[in-house]
Amino acid sequence: MTASHPICVLGTGFGAVATVRALRQRDRHAAITVIAARPEFHYLPSIIWIPAGLRRGPDLVVPLAPFFERMGVQYVQAEVTGLADGGRTVLTSAGPVPNSALVIATGGRFLRKLPGIEHASTPCEGIAAAEQIRDRLRALGGGALALGFAGNPQEPQSMRGGPIFEFLFGIDTLLRREGRRERFTLTFFSPAAEPGARLGPGVVQHLLAEMGRRGIHTHLGHPLVRFEAGKVVTQGGEIASDLTLFMPGLTGNLWFDNAPLPRSPGGLVQADAHCRVPGLSRVYVVGDAGSFPGPEWMPKQAHMAELQARAAAPNLLADLRGEPGQATFGAELACIVDALDSGTLVYRTPTRHLMLPPMKALHWAKRAFEWNYLRQLR
Repeated sequence: MTASHPICVLGTGFGAVATVRALRQRDRHAAITVIAARPEFHYLPSIIWIPAGLRRGPDLVVPLAPFFERMGVQYVQAEVTGLADGGRTVLTSAGPVPNSALVIATGGRFLRKLPGIEHASTPCEGIAAAEQIRDRLRALGGGALALGFAGNPQEPQSMRGGPIFEFLFGIDTLLRREGRRERFTLTFFSPAAEPGARLGPGVVQHLLAEMGRRGIHTHLGHPLVRFEAGKVVTQGGEIASDLTLFMPGLTGNLWFDNAPLPRSPGGLVQADAHCRVPGLSRVYVVGDAGSFPGPEWMPKQAHMAELQARAAAPNLLADLRGEPGQATFGAELACIVDALDSGTLVYRTPTRHLMLPPMKALHWAKRAFEWNYLRQLR
């Protein structure tokens, strides 16, 4: 590669890390620069275990300096503020950074438009949010807990509901362990009549049946109106709540407004099947920041970000050589819905669907995956 400027990767999440790995595997000499606000990787899938004390915040934070050194990556600590020159210049809080090719892997942003949303905690906003939920739960002697999620009305794929199921079942298990469950009512809510339908046939029925078995109430199919201190208000009534956990739909980062990026109806960066951003030369997107062609159930999750990164990297390198890159990614949903002491496996592709009922072994499999992933990164 004879580029005069580096390949820039924006972000330090799953998509960004996977992109760096895939680029380096294919080109030992490529100049790679990572731009992000913090030289850290946060393993957010495991924040579900923070309320129970199974994980602490520091357990899930990996300093990336050793990884950058092993990968031969230059790191620029800065906030991305926009793009210029058709994507060839990244605008940052530390000044402009030129590039020969660009990968956007900065994740999505939660829609916080519902009135009173400040009264709800959004778990996947990060480790601090999960710690706040832990502390508030410990301080409650009893009361009402309400947990729910919704999507982006302009882009149904842009949602992440799985963690709410995990917080719901995990909190139920935790309260039973502590002998406090009878002091609490738990309610799951969603404007969708069949929340989680994207997981595949029969999964919604399984999850709702599990809620019934655990004595968890449901409030489904009613559009949300607002949140208040002490309740969730929907068009179908009110839900009392001393602690509300809510996952809104996803949209694009604010800095996208200061960039010549084609946007999807839901505000994400438009991408083709090769992870290219149409209309821009050598600009790619992976993970939650992008809107990709695929089935309506295609998930927003770390696994998909990694699959997209493995397609974007060879295509980008081919692009720099003046060759056509034709790598694509398959739609694949793979998750273990954890309940603190067991897990339910859900796997889906366009041709296959598998669900395994709750098993203790699947909880330990999720923990083993976390250990192995972080071991490789450290």
